[in-house]
Amino acid sequence: MINRTFRSAHARFDASQFGALFAPRKPRHPLARVAVGLLGLALLAVLLVVGVVVGTAMLALGLARRLLSRRPAAQVRPGSIVDAEYRVVDKPAHTLPY
Repeated sequence: MINRTFRSAHARFDASQFGALFAPRKPRHPLARVAVGLLGLALLAVLLVVGVVVGTAMLALGLARRLLSRRPAAQVRPGSIVDAEYRVVDKPAHTLPY
């Protein structure tokens, strides 16, 4: 009895119909195909324009922020200079290939 109930519950819920709900399909009518294609192109154009506008606004705000922020000029304090001697180190003779 339990086995029969499980089979009937499984037969009532078919996952293939649920997956077909979200499957992309082309419309059969030629004018509907053109309309869906034009709608897709319009959506692509809108997303492109929005992306360019947002990117330009971000660059403009970043440049304006950099230009308007006032940083004090770097001042060298007498005790902040470090005096040192430097030596050039030769490149090792054996290097590992990449």
